[in-house]
Amino acid sequence: MENIYLPHLTQIAAVRRETADTQTFGLRFADPAFGRSFRFTPGQFVEVSVFGVGEVPIGFASGPAQGNGFEITVKAMGSVTRALHRLQAGDWVGIRGPFGNSFPYEEAKGQDILIVGGGIGLPPLRSLIEAFLQQRDAFGTIAILYGARTPQDRVYKPELDRWRDRGDLLLLETVDVGDDTWTGPVGVVTTLFRQVTTDPSRTIAYTCGPPIMIKFVIQDLLKLGFAEDRIVSTLERYMKCGVGKCGHCAIGPKYVCVDGPVFTYKQIKGLPEPP
Repeated sequence: MENIYLPHLTQIAAVRRETADTQTFGLRFADPAFGRSFRFTPGQFVEVSVFGVGEVPIGFASGPAQGNGFEITVKAMGSVTRALHRLQAGDWVGIRGPFGNSFPYEEAKGQDILIVGGGIGLPPLRSLIEAFLQQRDAFGTIAILYGARTPQDRVYKPELDRWRDRGDLLLLETVDVGDDTWTGPVGVVTTLFRQVTTDPSRTIAYTCGPPIMIKFVIQDLLKLGFAEDRIVSTLERYMKCGVGKCGHCAIGPKYVCVDGPVFTYKQIKGLPEPP
């Protein structure tokens, strides 16, 4: 088995702009044999090295079984991510991983699925959605609720259209602030709950987005009757080393990079900083 702590040379195969400050990078390993053997599960992350600048943890944005490569979606926020945004197809980065745990998948088979994403929180959920769609018949209904600050801040715009047109899932969108191009709902993502019929006893809810959004999504899911272990979220914390040594991502006794980043609400409600 390959040592996940060692970096592997990876080439940027494609760059796609999602919003003014967010881009999706298609990455391919320099060693195709390693790339074909590389495995990850939705919810995990990799450490991405921009040579001469630094390293940053970024979650997978594509589904598993991608062959020699995968996608990450990155918002330019710090020195490393801004440097990554300056790179182009053909440039090289280093990859370590995969690290962290993953979204419950096998446990969801035969269940209905409710996915609630906000803004840049959709990329890790996209990885999970692709996994669900690869075995679509193994799951019940799938509803995706997505909210963004403005129409321009929505990521994966063409893919959102494809999901909407599939016919075997429900996609609902809203934005906080509309414009002349937007004909959909305006409001926070939790306002979409009234448009979805769910049976909390047979539905698993997954949510990812800004911490304040996650807080209110969880509150509303609990009011709808969801059990605490049927609400799955991610914790946002500054991660650095990815292996629980630096302590940057500690929340009480938990290290987000090792124990997470995926937790059920039952697991995180007693932490010092629960959503």
